[in-house]
Amino acid sequence: MDRSPLLIVGHGTRSAAGVAQFAALVERIRRRAAVDDVDGGFIELSRPPLTDAVGALVARGHRRLVALPLVLAAAGHGKGDIPAALARERQRHPGLRYAYGRPLGPHPLLHEVLARRIDAALDGDDRAGTWVALIGRGSTDPDANAEVAKVARLLWEGRGYAGVEPGFVSLAEPSVPAVLERLRRLGARRIVVAPYFLFAGVLPERIGAQSDAYAAGHRELDVRVAGVIGDCDALADLVLERHAEALRGDIRMNCDTCAYRVALPGFADKVGRPQTPHHHPDDPADGHGHHHHHGDHHHEPALRPGQVAVVGGGPGPDDLITVRGKAMLDAADVVVADRLAPAGLLRGLRPGVLVVDAGKVPRGPAMTQDAINDALIGHARAGRRVVRLKGGDPYVFGRGHEEVLACAAAGVGTVLVPGVSSAVAGPALAGVPVTHRGVAHDVTVVSGHLPPGHPDSLVDWAALARGRGTVVLLMAVESIAKIAGALVEHGRAPDTPVLVVRDAGHPGQRSWSSRLDELGALAAREEVRPPAVFVVGPVVDLRG
Repeated sequence: MDRSPLLIVGHGTRSAAGVAQFAALVERIRRRAAVDDVDGGFIELSRPPLTDAVGALVARGHRRLVALPLVLAAAGHGKGDIPAALARERQRHPGLRYAYGRPLGPHPLLHEVLARRIDAALDGDDRAGTWVALIGRGSTDPDANAEVAKVARLLWEGRGYAGVEPGFVSLAEPSVPAVLERLRRLGARRIVVAPYFLFAGVLPERIGAQSDAYAAGHRELDVRVAGVIGDCDALADLVLERHAEALRGDIRMNCDTCAYRVALPGFADKVGRPQTPHHHPDDPADGHGHHHHHGDHHHEPALRPGQVAVVGGGPGPDDLITVRGKAMLDAADVVVADRLAPAGLLRGLRPGVLVVDAGKVPRGPAMTQDAINDALIGHARAGRRVVRLKGGDPYVFGRGHEEVLACAAAGVGTVLVPGVSSAVAGPALAGVPVTHRGVAHDVTVVSGHLPPGHPDSLVDWAALARGRGTVVLLMAVESIAKIAGALVEHGRAPDTPVLVVRDAGHPGQRSWSSRLDELGALAAREEVRPPAVFVVGPVVDLRG
């Protein structure tokens, strides 16, 4: 029998009790003397760090280890964070080799421990009149969430409870209060809340607090909270079983419903993506707002229930949205779309996605900004994934930051996804670079929605007229004659070349050339309508 040393890798916790339980388990396994050496460490949040545990084993002469992730389900920590941390240790210790074990659950040994914890909470009361709420951590990995539902079923099988319902303390529904409400409506009178957690920690404490709060509001119910799995012989047995499996090369994972391999509804953005370390929103950040992951990896934020993604859809064509923006749309439950948002993207949404049209047709029927903000906040508070889809870039005359501020004031989290702005893309798609070596070293993007002379205008038209660079005018169709007149009046050369681009990037794209002093007449004669971009300056002459 292979007795290779065992490296136990924990995620880490801010809870001193949780750290103590981890240390006790490591010591319990060490006392078994079933393997040649045992050490354990955490990848973040707690001491000892993983690097100390590896260093200790290496110092004692070991080069070949079994690394076992002390996690219940294969989610981000087991699939991404822990392997990444181990890869760094291999760089640190040339010649180090390890076999990687599979997650602990689901396993009958753990289900037996859970049943014992539930019986302890029942203290002699019968199982038949007892409903169990099995509460998992909750993940952005649907397979990990599905596993909690599977464990709930396996826990119910043959044990005689009235029923077992799965729930989650973070990131997934139903929440603790929601699952307790569900059990109440099913007729439950006695409920045991069972945390599906290895050790004490911030989240198990939260489960207890939320259960107590619900019980306080429903005095007719008998709600009890069971203990976590904790340091025990059964857990030590299972760790050693996983150690033996890893050495045999038997590390089956459930790949049939793994979101990194199979497109699942709302998670299509994960397929084929490297399983990289990611930040969990419930992991408290350190003082710098950073998590305790090493390296400069920045994980693309997934869209979570209750969040609003403010997404720039680009200048018009469906395929000029960013990859991240498309991933947000693929995950959305609700899309609040502007008139200039790419229409084809809306046709490509998953069935059942609610599309709210916030079309701001000039002086036509349109939702007010307040109504749009209310819609974003309302859907997010209902637990939906919300995308606010705009044309161009949301922070270039898109009122995107107003929406981010409104969400923040309402306690709703946001994700900002920049877009390709029509200010740059419109001219480019018509053959005009807004900057060019030796021709233009600056470009000014100007909103034309208020004409020169308007009391609310913040634009210094005289300064613009004195400039030599490129001026790009957006939302200027109505005011273009007045704008061109003001630029000439303040000193811009009357024969400055101008290009008007309408429907940039679409099959119906049109462009017109003009001189600055003839621009108003051209726009009237050709009946130029929005959406149009005006580009003013010597770069226009570069157009082939």
